[in-house]
Amino acid sequence: MSDNYIQMIAEDKIYPIIRCNNAEFAIQTAKALVEGGIRVIEMTVEHPSMYEAIQEVSKFTHVCAGGIITSLQADAAFNSGAVMFSSPIFQMSLIKISKNKHVPFLAGATTANEAYNAWKSRIPLIKVFPTEAMGGVRYIEDILRQMPFLNLLPMGNIKLNEVVTYIKAGAIAVGVGRDFYQGFEPKAITARTKDILKEIRDYKKWTNKNRISQ
Repeated sequence: MSDNYIQMIAEDKIYPIIRCNNAEFAIQTAKALVEGGIRVIEMTVEHPSMYEAIQEVSKFTHVCAGGIITSLQADAAFNSGAVMFSSPIFQMSLIKISKNKHVPFLAGATTANEAYNAWKSRIPLIKVFPTEAMGGVRYIEDILRQMPFLNLLPMGNIKLNEVVTYIKAGAIAVGVGRDFYQGFEPKAITARTKDILKEIRDYKKWTNKNRISQ
């Protein structure tokens, strides 16, 4: 089952990240995203209230606990209902947690060397963060030009209108945080979700059509 969560992210191509210190806001935002068609959501656990939010959100969708850097955080997240976890860093201790608990781990990487080491450790999706600060789409293209076998998940101040551009550059999926929900009511978040998923589907159909015609 654990491989299915990675497959969902790879198929949907969009990976929302909720980062806040208000459990109720996080829950309502997650509901709006799911209503729009999202299947996996990352919820960052930098504030204790987010464990409460994970417990509620895990009742209606799949939650990846984000920002995990210690085993205590990981245990609290899994006890709350998270089915996978991610970290802004890449450490062997986190890989051990993943193996011991049989759950996917998305490791963070900034440089090409870090991304390669994560791949060697069989990380299924490698979070490239902060992507925009490192050069945006061009940075992803440069890494994949040398190592096209990497499964990259760029994130870090990426906007919804940039998602398809990152997919064109070779990203397996794209992480979007504040631009998904900040300043929007739940209905608007759902509408934005449906719009970006349609844009991604249309692009996939277009590329498949061109591939067949070649």
